[in-house]
Amino acid sequence: MKTRVLVVLGALGALLSAGPAVAADGKAVWDKNCAGCHAMMAPKVGDKAAWAPFVKLGADAVTAVVMKGKGMMPPKGGAASEADVKAAVEYILSQMK
Repeated sequence: MKTRVLVVLGALGALLSAGPAVAADGKAVWDKNCAGCHAMMAPKVGDKAAWAPFVKLGADAVTAVVMKGKGMMPPKGGAASEADVKAAVEYILSQMK
């Protein structure tokens, strides 16, 4: 019994000492998961007029669309997590303002 308690406490201690999760790098996520398709498909990178409606919607609304997928874009746009999606969305919207 004491061994189980020590194992659980040790595991908990390891989790707590790991610190907070590292924030996703929006540019890196964009480059890995999004840039290839958006170089060929709308809205294209650099086309600020095409991105204007998305900039107007805001990061939360665009993140929700990406999480579900749309048209040829798969859910999460191929990114690993919602945090990655949000970071990529915030990155590209900031570039297209």
